[in-house]
Order: sequence, then C-alpha cells, then structure tokens
Amino acid sequence: MDDTSALLPWLRACAERLGVAESDLPDIDTVLGVAGVAAHGVARPAAPLTTFLLGVAAARSGRPLAELAAEVKALVAQTEPIEA
Repeated sequence: MDDTSALLPWLRACAERLGVAESDLPDIDTVLGVAGVAAHGVARPAAPLTTFLLGVAAARSGRPLAELAAEVKALVAQTEPIEA
C-alpha cells in the first residue's frame, strides 16, 4: 500500500472499539517496516507476531517505537530464515 494514511480510518475505528486512545496509534510506516522485515527475514507468520510483541514492548517499556523497531530489525538481520 503506497498511501498508508488510507489506513487511519480503520485504525481509529479499531482503536475506539478496543478502548485504545487515538494518541496511542502507532507510526504506521514503522510498524509496517518491522512487519516487512520479519516476514521476509524470518518467515511470513512472524510479521503479525513480531508487530504484536513490538506493541507490547512499547506499551510496557515506554521506549520510543522507532528505537524498539531498530532493535527488532537488527535481530532479524542476525537470524536465519525459518520455514513456517
């Protein structure tokens, strides 16, 4: 998807349904970047699972999403792809 801003209405609706404040919506490009790296560098099913963990880590640690994303990308670079 070239225009990730098209996802904002969905994310807003989903956040509202789940009781998540709009101010807690992630940077779409960062999350999709991590998903892509995990999908291509580890295995396709790793993408949603990795982004879930990224969200949990961001919520629990309070660290910047971009910093956590960089750590995940570095880990993927050191990981042999698996067949899942």
